Amino acid sequence: MFSFSWFLLVASLYTSITSACPEPQKITLQSRVAPHGQANSLKRRQISPTNVPLADFFKGTDLQWFGNISVGTPPQEISVVFDTGSSSLEFASTLCNSCTNPVPKFDSSKSSTFVDGGRTSSISFATGVGVDPVINNDYVLRLRSGTDTVTVGGLTSRNVALNLITDQTPAFNIDPFSGIQGMGARAQGFFASLINQGLPALFGMFLTPNSIGNAELTIGGIDESKFDGDLVFAPQAGTGATWELRSPGISVNGRTTSLLNTRRTIIFDSGTSNVLFSTDTAEAIYALISPDIKPNSAEPGTYGIACSRIPSLPAKIDIAFTDVNGRAFNLTIPSSELSVGPFANNPSLCQTLINAFDGLELVGGSLLKHYYSVWDVGNQRMGFAPI
Repeated sequence: MFSFSWFLLVASLYTSITSACPEPQKITLQSRVAPHGQANSLKRRQISPTNVPLADFFKGTDLQWFGNISVGTPPQEISVVFDTGSSSLEFASTLCNSCTNPVPKFDSSKSSTFVDGGRTSSISFATGVGVDPVINNDYVLRLRSGTDTVTVGGLTSRNVALNLITDQTPAFNIDPFSGIQGMGARAQGFFASLINQGLPALFGMFLTPNSIGNAELTIGGIDESKFDGDLVFAPQAGTGATWELRSPGISVNGRTTSLLNTRRTIIFDSGTSNVLFSTDTAEAIYALISPDIKPNSAEPGTYGIACSRIPSLPAKIDIAFTDVNGRAFNLTIPSSELSVGPFANNPSLCQTLINAFDGLELVGGSLLKHYYSVWDVGNQRMGFAPI
């Protein structure tokens, strides 16, 4: 998901990938021998990476990937989306009467290590759980602050800042998970604590389609068994908490336009299922796929075409980037991602993957599930390898 609080930093709008990828590049890692006496200290400090299995919320298309963490003493298991589009931890609590989705809710009164922070707040999201646009600010959480022990993949952090959901808007009630764990480009919460304990400052995501399964988050490392070839790394575009890369252009089915062949900064959000571009960019892309893809006024920001047309439409979208060595490479969204399913108001009309959102350029699961992705906080870069 992409929170409006982050959107303020990116776009100041809220107030409170037909060229093939170049030849594989081998990433060479060099080690330095620690001085005698320091080696044992470094060894004591090292924490090994850990893997967290992820489930895929599938509703005709892949929507969100989520996994289990535990909070409190004794630990209470809850499920969260590991979301690179936000930065904090919030989850359903027994204080929330409007949290009607059948998911575990945290009971702070049963945790001996919970400390109530006493601060209430709210958070609004620019992208929600599914593929439909946010309309009338319909993804809002009301929160109460606190701290507690958090364990992820067997690694424990103490006194982690968190938020208990005390109220949520109805749009969240389809969620099969309890909350959201932000995994932004600036380590915070449990991840920052683990880094301070000696865990390498990166994580890998294997966000597979529902048909493949075995999705996984690797915290503090890279699972090389999940991809072939070498990772290609690109530098972070900004200095904030948003994961974003600079792109020199976009092509569709091997063609581009002056508008698409323009430099832009694109956000990578594991908590968003499809793609958001400004209206002119979305329509320029659709024009190169089919002139029959039109806005659907019933759901502002969405576009669609007759479902019967989808199988015959090539819709390969290549987004260009530049790696850390100055070499060009593409990340590709294949034609298979064009449709995200029929509209509720017209089942013969299928929604297409790009939503219009002026001022925001963002890619989510429709791209990420075709790559193993590395989110390197320590070196402020992102890595990709096809899967």
